[in-house]
Amino acid sequence: MTELSAAERAFLESPFVGVVTTLNGDGSPQSTIVWVDVDDDGVSINTAYGRVKPQNLARDPRLSLVVVDPEDPYRWLKVNGTGTLVDEGADAHIDRLSRKYTGREIYASRQPGEQRVSVRISVERILSRGLDGS
Repeated sequence: MTELSAAERAFLESPFVGVVTTLNGDGSPQSTIVWVDVDDDGVSINTAYGRVKPQNLARDPRLSLVVVDPEDPYRWLKVNGTGTLVDEGADAHIDRLSRKYTGREIYASRQPGEQRVSVRISVERILSRGLDGS
């Protein structure tokens, strides 16, 4: 697993949305705007069962995540890797992301009966521009 530099980690701590791409069953890409988290265990996103992302990742864990600074489109970070679906702590995780991105303590768009799932990303490759002088 590839480690993030201090600058890459700081970049992902900013409330910049990302685009995660997984692979559909026919091999075509499926991309979605996501909130991005980084902690001592690495990079993660959050979703819910019944959506396309967890279905795709259960079949083929490969993914790509791109995060762009909305103030400077030439400052970005991309990770390629694999995603692991983690149920434990997923509700607390989406609430933490809600605080980061909206300032709300509780994720306001939770649907009745929805089961959240965190996607832990094992980073295999990092590309970036505008970070660490790149």
